[in-house]
Amino acid sequence: MAGHSHWAKIKRAKGATDAKRGKVWSKIARKLIIAARGGGGDPAQNLNLRYTIEEAKAANMHKDTIANAIKKGTGELGGENYEAAVYEAYAPGGVALMIDCLTNNRARTAPDLRAILDKNGGNLANSGAVSFQFTKVGIITIKSDLVDEEKLMEVALDAGADDVKNLGEVYEVITSPVSFHKVKEAISTAAGLPVEAAEVTYLPSTSVTVEGDVAAKVMKIIDALEDNEDVQSVSHNADLPETV
Repeated sequence: MAGHSHWAKIKRAKGATDAKRGKVWSKIARKLIIAARGGGGDPAQNLNLRYTIEEAKAANMHKDTIANAIKKGTGELGGENYEAAVYEAYAPGGVALMIDCLTNNRARTAPDLRAILDKNGGNLANSGAVSFQFTKVGIITIKSDLVDEEKLMEVALDAGADDVKNLGEVYEVITSPVSFHKVKEAISTAAGLPVEAAEVTYLPSTSVTVEGDVAAKVMKIIDALEDNEDVQSVSHNADLPETV
C-alpha cells in the first residue's frame, strides 16, 4: 500500500474522532500562522494562505479560529513563532519515515519524537540517512467517480503536472513543489474539478513490505507521531496490508 498510503492517510484523517479533530485544527492553525506571516493576511494576494484556509474549512474549523490564526501570523494578535523542521527516522521492519513538523521549540520537539520512536521500536536517523529514499512532490487527490480521466489529464499536464496516477478510487496528480499551486489552481478553479485533498509531501522511491505484527507496529508508531502537536505529517515507504 506504499503507492496508496497518501489516500489511506486522507481516509484515516476524514474518519478521525472529535479528539483527533481538535488536534488537526491545532496543526492547521500553525500552517495558517506560517502562511500569513510569509505572504500577508489577504488570501486574494497569498495563494498559500488561500489553500490553507480551504484546508481549514474542509476540516470544519470555525471562522473565528481561522481569523485569529491569520491575525497571529500578521502580527495583529500576539502569537508564537513557528518554524518548519523535518526529522528522519526508522520504524520497525526497516520502514523509513519523513516527519514534517512546525515547532516553536526544537529543543522540545526532537526529544519528544525520540521518546515516541524509542517506545515503539523505532529510532531517529541522522540527516540524509532516510531522505534520499523520498522525493518531495505535490499530490492533488481527486475522486475518480467525480471526474473524467482524459479531461483531468489534459488540464493537469497542460498546467505543468508531472504525472496523473489512476489508483482506482482516486486519481493522484503529481507535481513538483514549485508547480503545485499553479496546477491546483488550474484543476480546482479554472476547470472547476472537485479536489478531495492537496498537499506537498514526500513520495517514496521504493517500498518495504511489512505484514502481521510488524505492520501493526508501523501503524502504531505513525499514529503516535501524528498525535504529537508539533508533527504536521508523516510520510513512509511501507507496503502495508489493507487490513492494517
